[in-house]
Amino acid sequence: MPKLSVIVPFHNVRPHAPDTLRSLRLNARPDFEFLLVDDHSQDGTQEILERAAEDLSAVARVRHFRHDGNRGVSAARNTGLDAARGEFLVFLDGGDWLAPGHLARLVADAEELGCDFVRTDQVQVTGRARSVRRVPVGLRGEVLNPRDAILPADRTTSVDYVYVWAGIYRRRLLERGLLHFDEGLRTAEDRPWAWRLHREAESFAVTDLLGVFYRRGVSSSLSRIGDARQLDFIRAFDQILEETSADRGAGLLLPKAVRTYCAVIAHHLAERDKFEPAVARKLRTMSAAALRRMPQDVLDDVLDTMDLRRSARLRRLRRPGRRAGTGKDAA
Repeated sequence: MPKLSVIVPFHNVRPHAPDTLRSLRLNARPDFEFLLVDDHSQDGTQEILERAAEDLSAVARVRHFRHDGNRGVSAARNTGLDAARGEFLVFLDGGDWLAPGHLARLVADAEELGCDFVRTDQVQVTGRARSVRRVPVGLRGEVLNPRDAILPADRTTSVDYVYVWAGIYRRRLLERGLLHFDEGLRTAEDRPWAWRLHREAESFAVTDLLGVFYRRGVSSSLSRIGDARQLDFIRAFDQILEETSADRGAGLLLPKAVRTYCAVIAHHLAERDKFEPAVARKLRTMSAAALRRMPQDVLDDVLDTMDLRRSARLRRLRRPGRRAGTGKDAA
């Protein structure tokens, strides 16, 4: 059994793939396996991966997969998960990269801590600018209960840190069905994934290890595209609410789920100009329906404690009888 499986999906990232692959070589060990999944790239990424797989096979175990059609990042990650044989698992996206030796240090931390998963900080890269994004957990290097890290409801917590590549996960989570992604979600697939992991895993920790570099602004990223696929965040949060409502701690956890859902709706409404007009109208209609589906007593409490601007926007949207996208209150 390999010590570590590294799952790397690629889709039309030809300008950035060489950096990603070079960083894998600088992290390679004979007991590591790299699972390179090409999600039907059409820009020459496939040829780069074919050459890199041969080169990397001299220093690590390498397997290369190609989808017959573009199936999305969830499916690409799942292809890697289904093939992974490692004791530990790590994700990396095809436009990002790792500091030399990062994976060996990450495995060492995970072995020392002995918990289900470990999260790390990351470096976000926008052009030439770099900034550190930290896990919103104060205690470092200590084994914690992941359920406790969901709360408090009115603060950014570990379930909001949805960067799947900033961490390492034990194989037992894969065997329990906690690491696969919903292939029906074209965006926000990491939201229900993070919630499920924190509700159902038994232990986790956060370390100060800093070695993963996340490249923002990649043109193929769905976060950069204002079409209807962006609206899948509503289905993602509906899934979170449904699963959390059935949890033994629903009374404690639902306020956090509802508050985050509301905050994300308000965020998208505030940035509605990035959407095509028809999609912007659909966003309002679907958001209004989502507010009506939420547990109304919990929603009342959330709106009473949110900042005035966001709560006012959501109250107008929630108002019964108003057609979305009409009237002076449309926002």
